[in-house]
Amino acid sequence: MNLQYKPDWEETKARYRAWWNHAYFGRCALAVYAPHEPRPDLPEPAGPKTLEERWFDLEAINRRAQHAMASTFYGGEAIPIWSGGYPGHTCLPVFMGATCTLDMHTGWIEPVIHQEDEPDIRRLKIDTEHPNYRLAVESVVRGSAWMRGKGLMTIGAFGGCGDTLAALRTTDRLLYDCVDRPDWVRDAECHLMDLWCDHYGMLYRNICEADEGSTCWFPLWAPGKFYAAQNDFAYMIGPGMFQDLFLPAIRRQLDYLDYAVYHVDGIGNFAHVDTLCGLERLQAIQILPGAGKPSPLHFIDVLRKVQRAGKNLHISLPADEVRSALDQLSARGLYIQTWCRSEPEARGLLEQAERWSVDRG
Repeated sequence: MNLQYKPDWEETKARYRAWWNHAYFGRCALAVYAPHEPRPDLPEPAGPKTLEERWFDLEAINRRAQHAMASTFYGGEAIPIWSGGYPGHTCLPVFMGATCTLDMHTGWIEPVIHQEDEPDIRRLKIDTEHPNYRLAVESVVRGSAWMRGKGLMTIGAFGGCGDTLAALRTTDRLLYDCVDRPDWVRDAECHLMDLWCDHYGMLYRNICEADEGSTCWFPLWAPGKFYAAQNDFAYMIGPGMFQDLFLPAIRRQLDYLDYAVYHVDGIGNFAHVDTLCGLERLQAIQILPGAGKPSPLHFIDVLRKVQRAGKNLHISLPADEVRSALDQLSARGLYIQTWCRSEPEARGLLEQAERWSVDRG
């Protein structure tokens, strides 16, 4: 069934399945976003004036989301996804007692584990009565209903390896813990990942039928349990510590999921690419240099390393760098996310990508 905001959804799903299987389908995977033409004849909803309207009023969030999707052209592998935003108020640390302080753009997590001695991490559980937990559940249930026949419902963003523990403990304390009590860190990570899998399963059951699979904060679709694995905390540690303390939990996550991309965020995390390339259950790796850094193409050796390992590669580029990327990389397994100023420009880029794409094995 095609979707209101994605009229070629059936074709797109077939291309996604090919991409996840590392098969070549005539061009790279290319997600192109642009303003929809003609602009929809819809009144633009008022923007939020309070934190309640911004993050908690699902009806208001839905009005803004529907207008934004109706106003967007989703070319190639680009997909319309319902989201209320990800400031951190519906992530695992909050469900375990941490406080999330919000403004109109983002949020900050206040840690809940302060003691200097070795805390009992296994006493932490997800509070299913927490109001933000109920909000997370209500969002996927109502959002999935609102998006039926129109687009996809995100499973959300609720934490990952390393970052959940850092939010509960503070980054500074966790850095000391990695040196002073490595066994505790490894055990804590495995416990938190078990909770992560339980929470994911609950959310997935609410969206999988309508989405025919899943998507999350990372705008890819897969015909099964999909999420973007990550560990931004690992920016500050070396490969040996990453492998020893955090890889067991990441393997647990990958074993649970059907499809995964690893979000390598920031050049400090490039040190872990060799380790990630060796993970058999990991199908794809995103290389994201980070804010203020050069284009991913500046790190072409890292991009080629991912491709040589047989992994799918995800990069985000401005439209005028797409040809350069396809001149230097194999189109097999390559996913480029980009944006254009107009729908005709986006359609033209998709046509050109077919001519520029080369399967280099």
